Parts: sequence; structure tokens; C-alpha cells
Amino acid sequence: MTLAQPLGVVRNPQDPLEIAQELARDFAATAIERDRRGGNAKRERDLLRESGLLVLSVPVELGGGGASWSLVLEVVRIFARVDPSLAHLFGFQHLMLATLRLFGTPEQWRPLYQRSVQEAWFWGNALNPLDARTTLIPEGDAYLIDGWKSFCSGSVDSDMLIVSAQRTDETRLHVAAIPTSRSGVVVHGDWDNMGQRQTDSGSVQFQNVRIFADELLASPGPLGSVFASLRPCIAQSILANVYVGIAEGALAEARGYTKTSRRPWIHSTAKSASDDPYVLHRYGELWIDVEAARLFCDRAGLLLSSAWAQGDALTPRARGEAALAIATAKVASTRAGLHVTNGMFDVMGARATQASADVDRYWRNLRTHTLHDPVDYKLRELGDFALNDRVPVPSFYS
Repeated sequence: MTLAQPLGVVRNPQDPLEIAQELARDFAATAIERDRRGGNAKRERDLLRESGLLVLSVPVELGGGGASWSLVLEVVRIFARVDPSLAHLFGFQHLMLATLRLFGTPEQWRPLYQRSVQEAWFWGNALNPLDARTTLIPEGDAYLIDGWKSFCSGSVDSDMLIVSAQRTDETRLHVAAIPTSRSGVVVHGDWDNMGQRQTDSGSVQFQNVRIFADELLASPGPLGSVFASLRPCIAQSILANVYVGIAEGALAEARGYTKTSRRPWIHSTAKSASDDPYVLHRYGELWIDVEAARLFCDRAGLLLSSAWAQGDALTPRARGEAALAIATAKVASTRAGLHVTNGMFDVMGARATQASADVDRYWRNLRTHTLHDPVDYKLRELGDFALNDRVPVPSFYS
């Protein structure tokens, strides 16, 4: 596929979804083979670089697409229908860009946005607040980061990294933006999970990596303001839309198989599986779950877009309402995804379990990803609101 525009340029406001659909068709053609291979999807990552979609959320005045979160999340879902690994990478690209804006100063994030546009940077994630193995050590007017981070999605083949570390004399998390190529950064392609096999989510080692003071995102820093606390809302929204996209893709796969390859059961009076009342009943159940999750995600995307647009004027209550909608979408998309990726075999039949079809990749990807953080804690937050009118307290996962 050739996109004729320069790197980092979204062609016009009508094009992003068309570009995403074109890329999705390309990704779908090799999805099964790449799922089996695992590792880094270099060719597909380069197509994303060339497409301009990596800077879709960057403001227009800085050369980006100026898209709302609703639009970015719709692209995530388009990709997730055919390749949730690439959907995850794309979503986290925009999460990293948002991190710059939320945690840093304009003097930090604006030039980094511009360079992301000009050089088609792919950003990787080494901000894992649960992994405290990295330390930040003062050295003169700079710092050294030493240690390891796990679950570093997008780190392989990235141009820049968002990394977190803690000083030994503090509990506060420090976050920095650094080049992946900096001396002492060692990216290990050691991601070997059963699903999401091309998310490059392995470990990164930091061997006394020098961090300059202006690379630390210290104003307001992590969760340093109501607006800064939107980062977990963005992350959870991306995950929910990946789940819905997987469910939509699984339902489409099942539909095609049932209509072309499924035979009616021997006791059925229907002439085809497509007219079997039990098959139709199952499809009705799957459809309701997916449609409900999709609508929840759409509503959450609108509230997130509204909260983002308010900037530093965002109130705790408005932030809380967005977080509640996002938590609802996360629970609904988790349930729908698990139901569909398991239930699709009931409407496809035994022959659909052939290894060559690789249909189990939908469940493997969904199950791997839905364990990112326990959905029961989202239900607790929703229950606390339903019973006590308390909105979620901002954390790195809510």
C-alpha cells in the first residue's frame, strides 16, 4: 500500500477513518501468520508511520490531525477487529503523547509533538507504576536511571520512550521522555505471552541511563492535577475499545463461517445453519452484548473528549463522571468480549477448532488483554457510585 503524502501528515479531516480502514484490510491479510510468528510487526509499524495516524491526536497548529479522543478510539476499534496487537500499539502511541501534555510543561510537550510529526516517531511505554525496579539517582545537574521495567508495550522499534522511576528517598513517581537509542537503554524482545503477541510488550533494561532535568515531566507531573489525572481514563478507554474491536471482529468471523461452512445439526428442521432457531438465538445474545458494549464505549469516548477539551478547568466531578462512564465501558467490553470469543464456537461448530483457522486468537488476545487490571475493582467503583454517590478516586488505574 502506498500513501503518497509526506510522513506525519494526515491528508484532510475526512481521511483518517478511510486510511484506518485501508490499513486494516492490509493488516487482516497477514494477521494469522503474524499471530503465529509473534515478535515485532516492523512492516505494519512502518505503514502506521507513513499513514500520518501516529499524530492524529496532535493539535493542528503543531502539524497533527487535531482529532478528538472519540475519533482516535474509533480508529483503535477498527484496527482491533483485525489485529488487536496493532490496535494496542496505536492506542498507546496516543496515550504516550497525552502523557507529555498531561504531565509536562508546554515548553516540553510542544516541541516533542512537533518532532513527532516531522520525524514520524513511534513512542514506546516504559511507565509501569507497579514495577518499582527502576531508580532515579541524582548526578550533578542530571540524573541516572538504573533498573528494569516490564510490560513495555511498543518498546521494540520505538523512537522515544516514556519511562518512570523512583528516587530511593521518595515514594513519588518520576516520569521522563527519552530517546530509545540513548546509551544504556536495552530493549529486550522477550514478550512471549499466549495473546497480543505483536505488542512488543517485553522488558526494557536501563543501565545508568542519563536523564537531563528538562526531560523529566515534572509540572504538574503524574496525577499532579485534575487534568493530569485523565491519563488512566485514556488508558482504560483504549483497552475497552480494543476489547470491543476484538468482539466485533470475532462476531464477523463467526458470521462468515456460519453462513458458508456450518452445516445444520442432524436433528434440526432448518435447511441451513443460518436458519436454525438455536443458532439465531445464540447470535441474538452475542449481538446484544457487543452492541451494548459499543454504545457504552461511544458514550465514554464523548465524555473523555469533553473532559480533555476542558484542560486545566476540568473539575473533579466532571472528571469523575468520565471515569464512571469509562469504567462501565471497561466492564461491559470485558464481558462482551469474553462471551463472544468463547460463544463464537457454539455458532461455528467443531470444525472451526482446526488449528489452521487460528480462530482461537480472538479469545487468546482478549483474555491476555483483559487481565491488564482486575475488572472487579471497576465494579467496586461503580457500586460505590450507585450506592454512595462517590466518584472514583484518581489512581494509575482509575
